[in-house]
Amino acid sequence: MSAEGTAHAPTAGEYIVHHLHHLQSGHQKAVVDFSVINLDSVFWSVLIGAFGCWLLWLAARKASSGVPGRFQAAVEVLVEMVDAQAKGIVHNATSRKLVAPLALTVFVWIFLLNAMDLLPVDLLPWIWQRLQGNHEAYLRVVPTADLSITMGLSLGVLIVCLVYNVKIKGAGGWVHELFTAPFGSHPLLYPVNFLMQIIEFVAKTVSHGMRLFGNMYAGELIFMLIALMGGAFALSGTGIALFLGHIIAGSVWAIFHILIITLQAFVFMMLTLVYVGQAHDAH
Repeated sequence: MSAEGTAHAPTAGEYIVHHLHHLQSGHQKAVVDFSVINLDSVFWSVLIGAFGCWLLWLAARKASSGVPGRFQAAVEVLVEMVDAQAKGIVHNATSRKLVAPLALTVFVWIFLLNAMDLLPVDLLPWIWQRLQGNHEAYLRVVPTADLSITMGLSLGVLIVCLVYNVKIKGAGGWVHELFTAPFGSHPLLYPVNFLMQIIEFVAKTVSHGMRLFGNMYAGELIFMLIALMGGAFALSGTGIALFLGHIIAGSVWAIFHILIITLQAFVFMMLTLVYVGQAHDAH
């Protein structure tokens, strides 16, 4: 995994750099390069999304009017929670028929994507390297620690918001709002209003994706630092202390991270509902 193959053990910097590198479709030539696809993020996102849909389908197929099992009860609690939040934010009953299931899907999908961070940080990359026969093979397994994925999710929410703006207010009504809100309908204020509206859409979209990315990226990095503590094991006082610290810190951070991955999925879902709800409001 080091820069010189297996000739020597990787340094801490080499270890982290290797784990932060994606399996990509090509060589990235710039900080922003839309010709390059992070294949690992796409693979895990699609696979886990399909798994989440299967879980929800399984719960719906096995649902009964009798005493529910634990799995059905958990799904029912989740559905009721999302439905209650949707009713409190999106007051249009017709819109909620689509928005509430969308919010549920967003929550489950992002929670499962985040939960990949709870796997041992070296497990899947190690398996991938053995399958490839290459100790330098790259693989990242937490899609929400990839900015391209979180920004893609937030752009999807933006598209939904734009669709509802047009659907609820009409194309003419929405265009009129773009130029007359928030400061009024005076012609001299049209450019200012339009600029403010664009800034608002951009700011909401960027912050929506960056918030999720920042939290998950930091969490992944902390797991790597904890893993380095375990890698420092040696038959010495310092080595044993670092290994014990690795076990304790890893356990504590994993337990705390369960709250983080759930909270981040909930926040992303709530902001999705809020932004769609705002699309129903007329200024």
